[in-house]
Order: sequence, then structure tokens, then C-alpha cells
Amino acid sequence: MIACDLGSNTFRVVEIDCETKERVREFEKIVKTAEGSVHSGKINDEAVERVISAIHEAKELFDLKDAKAVATAAMRKATNSDEVLSLIFKETGLMIEIIDGKKEAYYVRKAIEVYVEDDYIIMDLGGGSTELILKEDDKSFDVGIVTIVDKYSLSNIEEGIEKEFEFIKEFAKSAEQPKTFVATAGTPTTVAAFLKGMDYNHYDHKKINGMILTIEQIDSALLQLLEMSEDERIRWVGAGRDDLIIAGILMFKKIVEIFGFSDVLVIDDGLREGVAFGMCDSSASSYIS
Repeated sequence: MIACDLGSNTFRVVEIDCETKERVREFEKIVKTAEGSVHSGKINDEAVERVISAIHEAKELFDLKDAKAVATAAMRKATNSDEVLSLIFKETGLMIEIIDGKKEAYYVRKAIEVYVEDDYIIMDLGGGSTELILKEDDKSFDVGIVTIVDKYSLSNIEEGIEKEFEFIKEFAKSAEQPKTFVATAGTPTTVAAFLKGMDYNHYDHKKINGMILTIEQIDSALLQLLEMSEDERIRWVGAGRDDLIIAGILMFKKIVEIFGFSDVLVIDDGLREGVAFGMCDSSASSYIS
């Protein structure tokens, strides 16, 4: 099964073997869907062009005819999302469905529960929103890495995080303390890979799934990345992400601290894998019936 995730920063595709639940192949491209949308309320033309280009590139690796594609926060909030998705379909043939925060959390939970059965909270830190998913509940916050950088700039990012995370603090007060903090999405997996000595071009998700990160390790990665030149940082985190990774790490660390954890479990699988697993389940049900 092939699933696509058009996020606020990245377009990601995965093909899953339904029997083994393992990845057959995968693809991702930085497209910065949400860039500038905080101020304009719209997906801009340059972002649309990047998305279309990324889909054409993915079509060289995958047959997307029967793929399920979903879009998240950037498209949910944009006033021109219908127009944009119609143009993308016209140019690429890929039909993309906008899903709400509840559906997004459902798919992420489906992916994570392959690895974690105990009581947990999942942090899915995206470009345009942050999903906090408990075993029996979830909450979507309209604050993500791209949107907070656009709104506050990197020079004021810590002040912005304090202001924008007030709702997360209130949610944490009302939530029961889970046993395990699970972190997914690009920021925690990038930090984990960096600490393992894997640069962007040599990333291996199999070496990341199940890795434990402490607050001290997160701090160490942040300090090392801050001291790097732009070119060196790009080598480790990828082009188009070097200006966002610092903000992402600060946000990641703050959420972990808000919930009172000293370490987190990092899982690479997330929304796109959950969508694919859901397709596998639907296919199996249809076959049985």
C-alpha cells in the first residue's frame, strides 16, 4: 500500500508491505507548504509549484494511481486550499484529502501502537500544528515549527514558544500522566540521527525506532547544531530544514518539560505509515468479507 502525507513542511511517501508492516520504499521532499501562510492565510504559488514538482519526482519511484494522500494543518487553515488541491490534481493526477486533527491523531496512533502498548503520550510536532495524542484522547494545537518561525522569527523564538504554549500547559495540567513519552516527526528523529552520527543523506529509520533521548542529549544536540556553519548544519539536517531545526528542538524540549519527562522514546513511523496501515486493514477486511 502506498500513502502520501503533504505536511506543512514536507511531502512524504511510503510503500508498506501489509504482511510484514515494513517499508518497501520511501520518499520525502522539503516543500514548505505553509511558508508565509501565517500572514497571508493562503498557500502561495511558490509552495504549490514545489509540491507539484515533488509529486512528479515521487511518481518516478511509485505508481500513485491507487495511493491514499492526505494533507494536514497547512491545508486545513489555508483559505485557498480547495483551489490549490484542484490545481495539484490537475497537474499530477494525485487526489489529496484534507484531514482534521482527530483523523491525523488516529493515523499516528495506528503507526505508533505497532511499537508501544503501554500508557503513552505521543508528540507529533509538525510544521503547522502539534498533535498530542494520549492512549484514549488527543488534542491538536494550531502551532507548528513553520508557523511559529514565520510569526516570531528565529531571534524571538523562545519568547514565541512561551506565549504559544500556554494552551499546551493547560492541557498538560488536565491530562493524566502517562508512562511513556513518544516523540515522532522530523525534529526528534533528526536529533536522534545526529546523536548517532547519521547525516541527512545516510539516515536509517531502523536505527532510530526505539531510541531513547534524554533532555541532556537534546540540549547537547542543540548546542552542537547552533555552533555549526549553515553548510555544515545542512549536511546533518537537510536543505530547507537548517533554519527550522533549532526552533523545532526548542519546541520539542519545551513540550517534554511541560509534561515532566526526563527522557523520550523516538519512533520514526508517523502519519504516512498510519495511513498505509489503515489501507492494509481495509484491504484485509474487504478480502475476508
